[in-house]
Amino acid sequence: MTETDELAQNAPAADSDSALSTQADISGEIAGTSADYERAGRDETQPRLDYAPYRSSLLRHPTKDLHHADPETIELFAPVFGHRDVGAPESDLTIHHTGEPVGERIVVTGRVLDGDGRPVRHQLVEIWQANAAGRYIHKRDQHPAPIDPNFTGVGRTLTDGDGHYTFSTIKPGPYPWKNHYNAWRPAHIHFSLFGTEFTQRMITQMYFPGDPLFALDPIYQAIVDPKARERLVATYDHDVTQHEWATGYHWDIVLTGTHRTPMEEEEVQA
Repeated sequence: MTETDELAQNAPAADSDSALSTQADISGEIAGTSADYERAGRDETQPRLDYAPYRSSLLRHPTKDLHHADPETIELFAPVFGHRDVGAPESDLTIHHTGEPVGERIVVTGRVLDGDGRPVRHQLVEIWQANAAGRYIHKRDQHPAPIDPNFTGVGRTLTDGDGHYTFSTIKPGPYPWKNHYNAWRPAHIHFSLFGTEFTQRMITQMYFPGDPLFALDPIYQAIVDPKARERLVATYDHDVTQHEWATGYHWDIVLTGTHRTPMEEEEVQA
């Protein structure tokens, strides 16, 4: 799910919340789907595009076969990027303005790997996120939480020769959205990974350990396999934590294989 999709459901609606499903309704549907999945005895490790508790997925997922195109032909006309286009300060989201952003300063680091555990080197990684109050810098986000003038919430970096990436940022807050009455998204950071061209892109979300909203969130629960869901949750890492400065989290991203990190599928209709 993209930031814009979520923000579209954050916009005010005149007393419409009272007509939506309750959290109990959504939680019951999540539990029923999980039970059906367990009885089926199959592996399903990627997000479902059509997941009833996630209400807008019923309207926005592809309903027709996708058109297949020659990627080499597309990439002849697509933008490309070079290593000199990405500056080191872009990975520190806490220094992009003149003042200090509000919130818990964190460091998020890990490796981008292929299915055989080999590093994916020199690849572009982008992140975007809400601020500590759960507010995006976006005109469609009308959530009545404060905007932090010293935090934009976007950054990017390149993986190094061993596939490592590192970001310094502020821990995002949870925020409400209009999927159902009293719906709240767990705190998360959006990740975008590029290959050698901008047409080679994968998008996912990283979550924080122990979030009480996990069981209530239909986007997180749209990955019906529990072990696959867990691969979206970072690990607190005290070795990454910096003395009197920032707490640290470790999160590896696996692009292929049986332990692949769940990704948001492309939703291009035929």
